Amino acid sequence: MIAKLTGILDVLNDTSLVLDVNGVGYLVSCSSRTLGSLGAKGDRVVLFIETVMRAESLQLYGFGTSEEQSCFRLLITVQGVGMRMALSLLSAFSPSEIYHAISAQDKTLLTRADGVGPKLASRIVTELKDKVPTGLGIPSNVYTHPSSLAPNLEEAISALVNLGYRRLEAVTAVSKAQQHLGEDAPLNDLIRQGLSLLARSGT
Repeated sequence: MIAKLTGILDVLNDTSLVLDVNGVGYLVSCSSRTLGSLGAKGDRVVLFIETVMRAESLQLYGFGTSEEQSCFRLLITVQGVGMRMALSLLSAFSPSEIYHAISAQDKTLLTRADGVGPKLASRIVTELKDKVPTGLGIPSNVYTHPSSLAPNLEEAISALVNLGYRRLEAVTAVSKAQQHLGEDAPLNDLIRQGLSLLARSGT
C-alpha cells in the first residue's frame, strides 16, 4: 500500500500527473486544486496517496494535504460518489468549504461541482451532516439539520438568504455574530451583525 510519494514532477496533465520517484514514474490522479499548487515540471513534489486496488489495475489518487485526503475518504463513503466525483468536488471547493456547505445544508453550492446534480448533492448533505469535523469556524450548535437550530438563528439565516446571500454565507455570518453577541442575542442584532460581517468580508 502506497501512503505517500516524494519525487520530481515529470508530466502534468489536466486531471493527473506523473511523479518520478528514483526513476520510476507513478501516474497519480489529482484534483485541479492540487495540480495547480504543485509548481512546474522538474519541481520536487510531496503527495499523500490513496491507493485503490482494482481487479486489473492499481490506481493512485494524490493530495497536497492530509486534510484533502481525509475529505476525499469521507466523500467516497456516500452512495453514488466515486473517486472521480470526489475529485470533482475537491477541484471546485476546498475541504473546509465542503464541510461548511454540508453543515449549512447548502445543497445548491455543491451542485457547482462538475457532475454533481441536485439529488447527489442532497444525498451528500444528508449522509454526511453528522460526520463533518467540528472546529471549522461554525459553532457546534449549527452542525445539525436546520430544523434543529434555535428559532432566532434560523430566522436570522433566512433573513440573510432572502437578501440574496447563499445559505452557507448566511450560516457562517450568523454563527459568528452569535459568538460575538451571545446565545441570547435578539434576532435584529444577529441580522445586523451578520450583515456587517458579510460586508467586511466583501461578500
